[in-house]
Amino acid sequence: MKITLLVAVKIMMFLGLVFAATHTLAANAIVTEQQIAIQPIQASHDWPVSEDSYNKDLIRAMNKKIAEKDFKDISSVVVIKNGALLLEEYFNGSERSSLHDPRSVGKSFASTMLGIAIAEGFIQSEKQTLSEFYPLKNYQHYSAQKANVSLKDLLTMTSGFAGNDSDTASPGNEENMYPTEDWVKFTLDLPMQNPTSSAKKWRYFTAGVVVLGDVLQKTVPQGLEAYADKKLFAPLGITQYQWQYTPQKVANTAGGIRLRALDFAKYGQLYKNGGSWGKQQIIPAEWVKASLAKQSARTEQKDGGHYGYLFWNDTIQSGQQSFEVAYASGNGGNKIFIFKDIPVVIVITAKAYNKKYAHPQVAQMVSDYILPAILH
Repeated sequence: MKITLLVAVKIMMFLGLVFAATHTLAANAIVTEQQIAIQPIQASHDWPVSEDSYNKDLIRAMNKKIAEKDFKDISSVVVIKNGALLLEEYFNGSERSSLHDPRSVGKSFASTMLGIAIAEGFIQSEKQTLSEFYPLKNYQHYSAQKANVSLKDLLTMTSGFAGNDSDTASPGNEENMYPTEDWVKFTLDLPMQNPTSSAKKWRYFTAGVVVLGDVLQKTVPQGLEAYADKKLFAPLGITQYQWQYTPQKVANTAGGIRLRALDFAKYGQLYKNGGSWGKQQIIPAEWVKASLAKQSARTEQKDGGHYGYLFWNDTIQSGQQSFEVAYASGNGGNKIFIFKDIPVVIVITAKAYNKKYAHPQVAQMVSDYILPAILH
């Protein structure tokens, strides 16, 4: 039987595709098996290694879902239990030395530095108003309501500015801020949402946190970046980090400060410790308590929950148990969980930026795999 040249070429192409597909499946199977294995913890001066047991089958099952892309774009999982390192897992090319971009997790650092600055007397109180720091009549849409916005209002996302990051039509949506040359001016030029009402409704408002960073920049010695290095990072032994900056070259408190996963865990454990690290009280204990508390109800969101001083506050259901947790949170599924009634801090870093599955998949990882594994 004669086979034309065209038919022969088609047969060869088909066989090539079959071979390539088979080879790819085999390669993926090998990679998946490697990624399922629980990664051994390397000795580190940063953390004592926990001797607690945990359900390794559950952690391997979680790793398998990460490897098979059921949980997508996860870069690290770190679990601290009783102040010791229990789990340290890296995925998708990340490793211990990697600096992770956690987006709005960085907002919580603005709260931290404000608490320290108040304790040291550079700022009197979170009750101080914007009119004490800015000549507001020089900005657009001046009103007594705007003048009376307090630092606490910005911390709790209840300032009343016409800014809502969940609403693309909102004048103060963060996406309108980033292209401008001066983010603080952009924010202070905004009108108030409802000039005739004193009601304070929760709205997620990134631009307001930029103003908090600018207040710190103006009031603390040598500016925010140097102050944070001296008062927060150095006492924690954190030397590897990167700030992003505003157009005015101020450390960007909107988010994006990059640290190693282990150092984000230090930050979470600092709050779990009530603001102390070793023998040093880095953040006032009362500020930590206020920051993690239920300061404002997130009435805008369907799932409810509360908000503290640039920390979220929710309840996580795992099996038949409920756990209250405060946490820093950022786009992509980045989280630092600080549990209230159990001795646990969990850090998850991820790169699922602007994906609908980013936060739900992290919630599932924690409730279905990590908590049941470590609390077995």
